[in-house]
Amino acid sequence: MMSLQRIALLMGYMDGFGLYIQHLISGYIPIIPVLLLYFFISYKKGHKNTLAHVVLTFVFCFYLLGILTMTGIWWFQSFSPRFVWIPFIDMLRGPIDTALNILLFIPLGLFLPLLYEKFDKIRHIAFAGFLISLSVEIVQMFGCGITDINDLITNTVGVCIGYFVYLMVSKIAPKTRRMVTQSEGMWCYFEPAFCWMLSLVIMMTIQPSIFHYLF
Repeated sequence: MMSLQRIALLMGYMDGFGLYIQHLISGYIPIIPVLLLYFFISYKKGHKNTLAHVVLTFVFCFYLLGILTMTGIWWFQSFSPRFVWIPFIDMLRGPIDTALNILLFIPLGLFLPLLYEKFDKIRHIAFAGFLISLSVEIVQMFGCGITDINDLITNTVGVCIGYFVYLMVSKIAPKTRRMVTQSEGMWCYFEPAFCWMLSLVIMMTIQPSIFHYLF
């Protein structure tokens, strides 16, 4: 029989997970109309995306909001930075957190080459992962967490692992099938930046109001 202490701990985990889901939903609701408007404008400008690319972009934004939710960026607060500058020591002290930080960014290494033709080199993937992780750490200076150099390292490692997984899978899948989801040209740089900034702005501005209204 499960002890009362374990039941209470399990209930705490379930409550915490439910809170994450509520914030995630609150952030995703305003994403949907903005993305629809974005794809409408891009179509009018002559950039025709496949249905597969459009659908996968909606999933990609849901994942980006998941990153922000899991890192505690739910609202913009006062500037109160806390730093961890020493690398690797905390990784050894908290291996579970290290593993979770890596796992959190593995999907990013899959999404970028699946969605954008230009992200076909490990240096492009690593740089994009580093910039996204860096922006999270900067925002966390505003009362959202601790700015930790170890997170930068583990997140970048995670996105690189995701890219290597993509390379292994792409050897099996036909190239023509992979190209169906990919965007080309300048959109390869503009669109992921737009999706990330859109997710970031929404989570720091209107998401808390939607959360309080719904939940």
